[in-house]
Amino acid sequence: LDLSNCSLHSVPPGLAEATAAIILDLTENPLTTLPNGSFLGFIHLQTLAVPLTLECPGGSYAWQDVTVDRSSRLCQGQRNPCNSSVELAWLCPENSVCSPDGPGLVQCLCDNPFHGYKCLREGTFPMLLFSGILGTATVSLSLLLWGTQRRKAKTP
Repeated sequence: LDLSNCSLHSVPPGLAEATAAIILDLTENPLTTLPNGSFLGFIHLQTLAVPLTLECPGGSYAWQDVTVDRSSRLCQGQRNPCNSSVELAWLCPENSVCSPDGPGLVQCLCDNPFHGYKCLREGTFPMLLFSGILGTATVSLSLLLWGTQRRKAKTP
């Protein structure tokens, strides 16, 4: 994806839809910062060229090779932060596994059959019980309102 020399002052909002990009060039743009999360989901990104004034997203530990030339910084070979010993190990809760989510970004995914906050709930969502309670409450409230409000209806 070549976005070089496009007079970008900030990362375009539509960039979030290009998560399948493997090579991205942002050089020769008056970019001042790369907001945190700009490359969230860019797990396939292997080469990123940014203006010299910017650092590689995720820091230099997120890339295998960082090269600087006259006007740009080239970040190559995105590292998996889940098995990196350079920074602190990512601590995911029990019953979950670390998964890369972009340069220097991770997400913790629950192992099957666990779900919910910190992957503490086991099994599936009790859909039948939830639907039964919701349906009963809706029918009961509807009957109550119909019975109490029916006398206020004007007959022709």
